[in-house]
Amino acid sequence: MLIDAESYQRILGDELRKLRRKRGWTRKELNQHLQSEISLQTLATYELGTRHCSVVRLVELCVAMDELPQDLLAKVHRRVFVDEPGRVRIDLRLVIKDDQEELLPLRRWADDRLRQSSDSGSAEVHLDFAALERMAELCGIPTVDLIGRLRRLNPS
Repeated sequence: MLIDAESYQRILGDELRKLRRKRGWTRKELNQHLQSEISLQTLATYELGTRHCSVVRLVELCVAMDELPQDLLAKVHRRVFVDEPGRVRIDLRLVIKDDQEELLPLRRWADDRLRQSSDSGSAEVHLDFAALERMAELCGIPTVDLIGRLRRLNPS
């Protein structure tokens, strides 16, 4: 299984922001509870997922917000690697290799998407229900049928 670092970082930031807001704190208030000095801009970039957070800094943030780091990472892991209701994770390489005639439009899309993301190296994507409905329409099959086919292509 490949890790989409960009997606992982974005979701980690989202979980940090949720945790801070659950405490009812602003970034400035969170900063006052930290052991080390962090600029508000740095905190913002962590929450947006545009800046990588070191393990030590992540632990510091978690301790300040009374959260076990392993619990926070478990939430991130579930969001990144486990299919959420209405979402399907697919490996674009497996879609491209499939030979089901009805899935030709999906294969073309997957091939194009894989070429575009070749620099990031990620071959796995998550499709939400709206995207699945559009793909099913393009393929001329019911959405439920498409979801079943995709899940069979990507056993995990």
